[in-house]
Amino acid sequence: MNDTFLKACRGEKTDYTPIWMMRQAGRYLPEYQKVRGNVSFLELCKTPELCVEVTLQPVDLLDMDAAILFSDILIPIEAMGARLEFHEGQGPLLPDKIKTDAAIDRLIVPDPDATMPFVMETIRQLRRELKVPLIGFAGAPFTCATYIIEGGSSKTFWETKKLMYTQPEVFHHLMDKITRTILLYLEAQAKAGAQALQLFDTWAGILAPCDFERFALPYVREIIIGLRQTGLPIIYFANNGATLLDLSVSSGADVIGLDWRINIGEAVRRVGRKAVQGNLDPFALLLPKDELRQRIQGILDGAKEAFGHIFNLGHGIHQFTPPQQARIAVDAVHELSRRR
Repeated sequence: MNDTFLKACRGEKTDYTPIWMMRQAGRYLPEYQKVRGNVSFLELCKTPELCVEVTLQPVDLLDMDAAILFSDILIPIEAMGARLEFHEGQGPLLPDKIKTDAAIDRLIVPDPDATMPFVMETIRQLRRELKVPLIGFAGAPFTCATYIIEGGSSKTFWETKKLMYTQPEVFHHLMDKITRTILLYLEAQAKAGAQALQLFDTWAGILAPCDFERFALPYVREIIIGLRQTGLPIIYFANNGATLLDLSVSSGADVIGLDWRINIGEAVRRVGRKAVQGNLDPFALLLPKDELRQRIQGILDGAKEAFGHIFNLGHGIHQFTPPQQARIAVDAVHELSRRR
């Protein structure tokens, strides 16, 4: 087992800086496209053998130091009773917008083993195959709530903020139910064999710090406190969250994910004795090889005083990224960090 990733999460000495990439199992890989061409996205998410195949692809092809479970953050939301659809070119749709107490009452807090057994079976199968650690994950409660309230993604998040500001008790009712669901879901992933857990807060950056502290952070903290008994490293990633960094540190997570909008050296100083993960701009993978290596060297240098550093992108790899560019980045991180 290559446990470099887990050592970095714990702040232990490593021979080199480990690397994995958010959305590393996905549309930029022709091998993924071949699998995806035969099934719908939801069918793929619910078929363990196929999930195992696409989870392994970037590890085998690109030499990643960790695998992340292939799934979607809205799988547990569907299990709560929200109707979920995916349409090509539109992203996820939840046709029945939920923003009243009555609608929230109809949602359930599902038993993850009973309602999402395919996720746990995927984890068990992956643990038999992998020679690197497996990361389980879920969407953070605020991010999940935006999809439920908006009926999908949004540019303005009008419905979400309107509910927050005008009916905060209803918003907190929804957040409480989502939080209980996500905690049970991640506990089940840990029991099935996940070796680290990441909370993705994709839309946290739309919030002012005071609103993040009131409407989102308490629920992240509740989940992390609940997961302590698993003993697994916990990563919290607030996208577009440079203004939320100090609050993110207070979440209790072991590793703080960083997007590319903050200098990693500054972030390391503010984070203190926690590991950091990040933070290459995903589009920087398009740079010529020498310039990409220079950019990577700059991030490695900036993180040299970190308690622990896991190299990653500042968000998911873009679907049109040439796979060979991702391989250049992986090789550069391994080579340059070993040299240092």
